[in-house]
Amino acid sequence: MRPAADRLAQLLGHFLPGPLPVRLRAWDGSQAGPPDAPLVVLRSPDALRRLVWQPGELGLAEAYVTGDLDIEGDLADALSRAGRNVRDRPSARPGPATMAAATALAVRLGAVGPPPKRPDGRARLTGGLHSVSRDRAGISHHYDLSNDFYSLLLDESMAYSCAYWARPDDPTYTLADAQRDKLDLICRKLGLGPGDRLLDVGCGWGSLTVHAAREHKARVTAVTLSRAQHEFVTARAVREGVADLVDVQLRHWRDIDGGGYDAAAAVEMGEHVGDAEYPAFATKLHDALRPEGRLLIQQMSRGAHAPGGGAFIETYIAPDMHMRPVGRTVDLLEAAGLEARSTESLREHYTTTIDAWRSTLEQRWSDIEDLVGTTTARVWRLYLAGASLAFSERRMGVDQILAVRPTREGASAMPATPANWYSPV
Repeated sequence: MRPAADRLAQLLGHFLPGPLPVRLRAWDGSQAGPPDAPLVVLRSPDALRRLVWQPGELGLAEAYVTGDLDIEGDLADALSRAGRNVRDRPSARPGPATMAAATALAVRLGAVGPPPKRPDGRARLTGGLHSVSRDRAGISHHYDLSNDFYSLLLDESMAYSCAYWARPDDPTYTLADAQRDKLDLICRKLGLGPGDRLLDVGCGWGSLTVHAAREHKARVTAVTLSRAQHEFVTARAVREGVADLVDVQLRHWRDIDGGGYDAAAAVEMGEHVGDAEYPAFATKLHDALRPEGRLLIQQMSRGAHAPGGGAFIETYIAPDMHMRPVGRTVDLLEAAGLEARSTESLREHYTTTIDAWRSTLEQRWSDIEDLVGTTTARVWRLYLAGASLAFSERRMGVDQILAVRPTREGASAMPATPANWYSPV
């Protein structure tokens, strides 16, 4: 009987022109493919069966998170090399004869049969897209995984967003330093001072909220749709001695009331708002500000033809996400009456940030696996590896957009130059 790896190589050859982009090790121990290529391990015919029943990205991802398929070595490097190899080759749609031959091979390999059991952890949302109840369920799926899990993954600031690596060549400079520098950069761009009122929309675990209150003596209204985060930030404000400056509200952004804020921020929250809903979101932020009040949006972006996070992320990580080109977000903010004053790309900073999280995940793998289970741990390993690649390969971006609500006469009260944002006096 021919080794399974040879048959696998023959099967892939029907769909990928040229030599295999990876080395294969099959469930019978046989190997095929270039010796210097990333090693893909198929532990069971179920890995192929998952692709039969769920072709494409999601089937591959589910084969990985269940352990039917594994990759030896650095996951992001293997995905990058294999993906680049495939993208650089011309592809042709298989004809009927090719599909018949491929099907016969798949049968002999045991790939044809009933669908394998799907792994746990899929998001199961119901109701109208971006209704309050559906948004709450989507936020809960991602952010209520466990405060203990995020405490293991993140640094002590609990900032779950792109950091600002001001000293990338300093070996003593840590993720915690970069997150602190990001938070302070946001506060300086917003011009926060003692007594200023800040609206923190989608406050996460309170990193910006607490920093603005503690370091700049701002009065902060923090808004979240996550019950776990609401409880965490409320207790954190007490623990860090800023409870008198912080009001944590459990509500949807549509239900934010009041106005007159000196500043507002939404740090990687706008991705959850939705496409059709974003104009109303921008108007809500505009109306919350006093004239000459500033808004800081830190938000991920995608190209014009890739608006979402992909099938795997939508299914297992952050359902109902919508990202757009950064210019489109600026257009929507200005259509709401805001004036964009600065846009700063942090794309490379996010690769460095995610790689720091990946390193922590591997260092604390046993603790994370014990806490959330092997499947969820592997979901996050794959998610972070893919996210690192998306930013490093410029398939995704992240930007800080600073805007202001001008007065009727056009005054903005903005500084003449941004010098003090980067070299504070």
